Amino acid sequence: MIKLNAKELRTTEVDPEVIISIKKNPITIIVDDVLDTYNVGSIFRLAEAVAVEKVYLCGQTLTPPNSRIKKASINTWQLVDWEYKATAVEAVEAFKEVHPDGFVYAIEQNEKSVPFQTVEYKLPIAIVIGNETVGVSQSVLDMVDTIVELPMYGVNVSLNVMVCSGIVLYEIMRQKELRIAS
Repeated sequence: MIKLNAKELRTTEVDPEVIISIKKNPITIIVDDVLDTYNVGSIFRLAEAVAVEKVYLCGQTLTPPNSRIKKASINTWQLVDWEYKATAVEAVEAFKEVHPDGFVYAIEQNEKSVPFQTVEYKLPIAIVIGNETVGVSQSVLDMVDTIVELPMYGVNVSLNVMVCSGIVLYEIMRQKELRIAS
């Protein structure tokens, strides 16, 4: 398996056979109205790093091709299976159609949320991440199995959506002893 640095990812055409040969982890990311294209690009970069099965971009989330997504993702958007859905509810339903025994977790501060590190995650899994200002939509929160959050110990009440996603995804990777594509 080839490994490419950021410059190489921006300039190298990756053989489609190589992309197909990468073992995907049974993880889906559902992006619920994330508006910042740099966050979207970073989510693609994270999704490729942990070899997710699929990314759903939902609602007002912009989709590739987009120059800011391309720049932030260092072209990894081309290496990740992704699809647009009009709503995150539709994406959760699509995930459940493919994985009827799958589990859906939202990353959100909510009266029902539990600290992310206390959860024993189950596969296959979908992680829902929400809008930078209003979070995951209530209609989706009503559908998920568990709401997880990152405890905040300082004055600030929240972290960037991509940062939270990375922390939770790497916790899942650690718990499930999943391997990053190699």
